[in-house]
Amino acid sequence: MTNNPIQVLKLHFDGLAQRIDEQGIEFWFARDLMEPLGYARWENFQTAIQRAIESCRTTGYSPDDHFRGVTKMVSLGSGAERLIDDFMLTRYACYLIAQNGDPRKPSIAFAQSYFAVQTRKQELIEDRMRLQARLDVRGRLRESEKILSQNIYERGVDDAGFGRIRAQGDAALFGGHTTQMMKERYGIVQSRPLADFLPTLTIAAKNLATEMTNHNVMHDDLQGERAINREHVQNNRSVRGMLGQRGIKPEQLSAEEDIKKLERRVKSDEKRLERQSGKLPKPGNED
Repeated sequence: MTNNPIQVLKLHFDGLAQRIDEQGIEFWFARDLMEPLGYARWENFQTAIQRAIESCRTTGYSPDDHFRGVTKMVSLGSGAERLIDDFMLTRYACYLIAQNGDPRKPSIAFAQSYFAVQTRKQELIEDRMRLQARLDVRGRLRESEKILSQNIYERGVDDAGFGRIRAQGDAALFGGHTTQMMKERYGIVQSRPLADFLPTLTIAAKNLATEMTNHNVMHDDLQGERAINREHVQNNRSVRGMLGQRGIKPEQLSAEEDIKKLERRVKSDEKRLERQSGKLPKPGNED
């Protein structure tokens, strides 16, 4: 018996896979995936499926190729049987449903990578999970910085002031190393954001400090660049101190691959995944 949670989840999802032998197409029943993906109610899971169907449509693919409404006969506790609604889902459909979930939930984070990887080898799934974690935390940092920019604009700070506040926060997080110094260390061109090349841990640290600043700006009704800058610097120093207690110095961590390249690769992988998933047979041809 394995104690590796990734291996346990892999075996579980592998066991739920169905196959249409004639076409060589793998599929999953939605009701089988509902609980592993963290949904307790079918109505809520149907909402997630409908969002995935819309995502499939807006991407330019036919939902009928990947989502098939079906009815199944199930046994009741009394020994009677009744029909229930379900969906047949290709691997691409399962991926889209997982993408609509919260990646901070371990089962969702796993499913996003499990369905994205063609061979579903454990090491490839784990590599994809690390990639997805970095993309997710970068997205959260973008959002928290956007909120901070909006918050401080309402408190008398313009775009130039926001840039100074963010730069001072970087210097506090990186032990006195400015944003420009870190870009030079990593070989990043001036026009690109430093965060696009930072490792997941450092991006998460920047996000935590920014979220703290957002909270205190609102909670304490801070006004003006000086007060908000002081708050943001202190939050970055606090986060740096927490990392330092575990022997981590952000300025000493190695740079990672350009996040923009990773995003392009993910989009390319998604197109390949749609092709490789195959198409569900027309209704009435499943047998």
